[in-house]
Amino acid sequence: MLRRDLLLCLGAGAVCAALPREAAAASAKKIVAIESSKLGTTFELSLANAPFPASSGAYTDPTVLVFVPLQVRLGKSKKVELVVHFHGHNTTAKKAIETHKLREQLRASRQSAVLVVPQGPVNAADGDFGKLMLKGGLSRLLEEVCEVLQSDKATKALGKAGLGDAKGVGRVVVSGHSGGYRPAAAVVRHGGVDIREVYLFDALYGDVDAFEKFVLADEKAHKLVSYYVGGVPREKSLELANKLANEGVLVKRETGDKRLTREELVKGRACFLAGKATHATATYEEQALRDCLLASCLVGRGSKSWHEDKQHPRAT
Repeated sequence: MLRRDLLLCLGAGAVCAALPREAAAASAKKIVAIESSKLGTTFELSLANAPFPASSGAYTDPTVLVFVPLQVRLGKSKKVELVVHFHGHNTTAKKAIETHKLREQLRASRQSAVLVVPQGPVNAADGDFGKLMLKGGLSRLLEEVCEVLQSDKATKALGKAGLGDAKGVGRVVVSGHSGGYRPAAAVVRHGGVDIREVYLFDALYGDVDAFEKFVLADEKAHKLVSYYVGGVPREKSLELANKLANEGVLVKRETGDKRLTREELVKGRACFLAGKATHATATYEEQALRDCLLASCLVGRGSKSWHEDKQHPRAT
């Protein structure tokens, strides 16, 4: 019965309520390793709904890294808020989470959200994220992640940040660096979850129409931030900025040495940031991911002071 109900739920791409205790216990076997630090707890998972293995057969690593910062607490809805990051070419999820300081930036943002970094093509110049490119692929992955986080093993490791009483997936923020734009575009098209915001870090190389449609689908709830350094991402960002402005979207752009204020980054529905970093460091050199998260729809715990100085430049 449990297996049948789970398959029905996943097949529909639905976001399910908390699973029975037996299923949660079985999920604990998917935990490969647990690392605790002053920032929070990182889980290395091996998941059935990871990008790979996929039918293409090119890649086989089923790793998904999940980081739960110390500040995480379930809200009234009991749903888990998530930040999903897609790494770029020629790297791994483990390298990306460390090099781009993803955990440090989420912790610094004080947002009560869980970070999910799926392993894409291993050390390859390829942006195909296998099963996540399929309809409902992100929904299936995040539901499986939540199941694992409800297991006794995970709950014990998380302590006060435990998610044993979670009732499924809440709001989702998607982040992508460089070639990570391809899976980001795929999940905004048909990921099957409530994606509210998308952050592209020197990553807008294509699929402009997918991101345009994402913003226009809900101009009040959907938000896009494109941080560009130069080249194609700059060209495509300016193209998209003009298209959205012509559609009446509240577009905020940086020009020259001007930096958006914190208030503008919060209120803009499409923000285009002229980065001072390099392509390789776009995600973290200016703490860009941290600032995007501080200005996001997610509920922070202790980030009030950042919002109080509304006219302060976004980059510090």
